[in-house]
Amino acid sequence: MTHQNQVVEIALAKAASAAATVAVTQSQEVIDARQESQIWTTFALNPYLRTNGIKVAVRAGKATLTGNVGDGVSRDLAQQLAFAVHGIKSVDIDIVVHADYIPMAQSAERSFAERVDDAAITAAVRSKMLWSRYGEALSANVDTQRGSVTLSGNASSAEAKDFAGKLATNTQGAHSVHNQLAVGAVNLGIASGETAGISDGWINAKVKATFMRSASTDRSELAVNTSGGVVKLTGKMDNDAGRSMAIELAGNVRGVKSVDSSALTI
Repeated sequence: MTHQNQVVEIALAKAASAAATVAVTQSQEVIDARQESQIWTTFALNPYLRTNGIKVAVRAGKATLTGNVGDGVSRDLAQQLAFAVHGIKSVDIDIVVHADYIPMAQSAERSFAERVDDAAITAAVRSKMLWSRYGEALSANVDTQRGSVTLSGNASSAEAKDFAGKLATNTQGAHSVHNQLAVGAVNLGIASGETAGISDGWINAKVKATFMRSASTDRSELAVNTSGGVVKLTGKMDNDAGRSMAIELAGNVRGVKSVDSSALTI
């Protein structure tokens, strides 16, 4: 091999090494950016952190959090959520706790997190109405703005209207409910196409889903078993009001014949 060829090979090897270094650097920058975005999104969606304005920076698996919060619990929560992101190996906390810290003022326009919350509430209310025995008695529109739920449309009876309002009020995240349903003729809307083929499995799934979407039962450890349209509830509730609500919610799912609450204790 001539000296000239050796020089060329060395130059090519150096160029390849430099290109590989650049590729690795760019790849790491992409990973860092993705992890920063994941942590920031988690903070933005968390109701306890979204108004604190915590800043996030990630470099090679190390997350650095800076900003101000009003209490140590929020500081610890931010650290735990950052650690929960895949690939984060360490978290450097530079968050200052100020007892008199004032969170960022609410803007006139809903934030991304608020829109996500409102969409989830709307979906939960619509689902529970759809699954209920009053589903065919409701032609309802559901709109949520910053946790305030508005029901509009028609209900075939005052009983159906009142129950729709109760379902909305008992939905996790709903702060207030404006029940503007008019009592009158109903054209099948929200419940259209959901009346046939109700099985025990369908009832069981919808009772469980209703509990998960309801503020009074979403964290309760309730076992649900349905046989022949009879729903048996097993578990322990915190109080009489919660127990009564669980029985009422289960009993008003479409297709339920009765609710056996003998194993539902306080």
